Amino acid sequence: MRRTFLKIVRYFRRPRVFDTTLVVVLSLPALIALFFMLRLGDMTSVPSAVFYLAGMPFLLMRRRRPLVTVALVTAVDIASIATVTALNSGVAASIALYSVGRYTAGRTTAIATAAVFAAYATAAEVLRQLAGGWVISLFSVGVPVGIGLIVRLRTELAERGRREAADAAVRAERRRIARELHDVVAHHITVINALVGGARATLPPEQEVTRNALESAEQTARQAMSEMRRLLDVLRADGSEGPDAATGVGADRLPSLIKEAKSAGLPASLVVTGEPVALPATVDHAVYRIVQEALTNTRKHATSARASVRLAYEPRAVEVEVVDDGLAAGGGTPGFGLGGMAERVALCGGQLSTGPRPEGGFRVLARIPLEAP
Repeated sequence: MRRTFLKIVRYFRRPRVFDTTLVVVLSLPALIALFFMLRLGDMTSVPSAVFYLAGMPFLLMRRRRPLVTVALVTAVDIASIATVTALNSGVAASIALYSVGRYTAGRTTAIATAAVFAAYATAAEVLRQLAGGWVISLFSVGVPVGIGLIVRLRTELAERGRREAADAAVRAERRRIARELHDVVAHHITVINALVGGARATLPPEQEVTRNALESAEQTARQAMSEMRRLLDVLRADGSEGPDAATGVGADRLPSLIKEAKSAGLPASLVVTGEPVALPATVDHAVYRIVQEALTNTRKHATSARASVRLAYEPRAVEVEVVDDGLAAGGGTPGFGLGGMAERVALCGGQLSTGPRPEGGFRVLARIPLEAP
């Protein structure tokens, strides 16, 4: 029974079915009243009923063509005001004006509302000579349009929330897949590469053909690891961080990041040791994001803090360290920054160490190899 009821509700919530039902329900009482008036010979209210019914069919296109609908319904209402003694009820006009607010936006809504208000105000003041007719017109036009605008904005916000939730779910799934690829596939490829290398090293010198085949297998495994790391970068890239591959972030932008931190009220410094070299794209982006997240955490979770960043270039690795001397601010909500750092460093084959310092403050230390392990 309940399932049948839900099916009926879903059926009548279809736009075309709903509008058709609305027109029929609103027109049926007027048709019955018109029938009895004609049978009884009471012709005084017949014109009002006719004008009322004349505006109803236009509501069938209120969603697709709200401006045309409101123009036609307004024309019928103005004709009713000009020729009929009794004022029209304005039901069709109210629904048409609501549709303008609901299905149009911006300047179009404002222009249409102003035009309809001017028409009604002129008709009330000139044709009916009603004192304060413009006030009545302003109320009768503004309220339906305003309700339509509120409904449209609430619907758009709800739809945006659903899209953002869906995007967040997609990003979370992509990160999960990236972790699975790294933890499972990368591990097995690394083991295969190590076993092949060990087998090649133990071959006697005369088995040159076998040695070449095993060396080719090693190169293929290393290439597969490199390709997989690029795939993991693609999977981890999401709209919240922007396209890292667009060279928008990297170690060369750390001075700008330090400057931004200072302008945000966090005293920070940068020390670079070693000979700077061009870092692989994945490592370059990871260094920037680690420093960015560490400075953000310092601003959020530490009071009266000073931060220092150390970037050390070594022959086979790069080391980045961010320390602060602030006092931890209690009551904060745990975030995902440290987990994101760990994922980035792990995808680069590096090591990450985070935690409070014995002398106070917090320390983030990441060591990332420059070549795939």
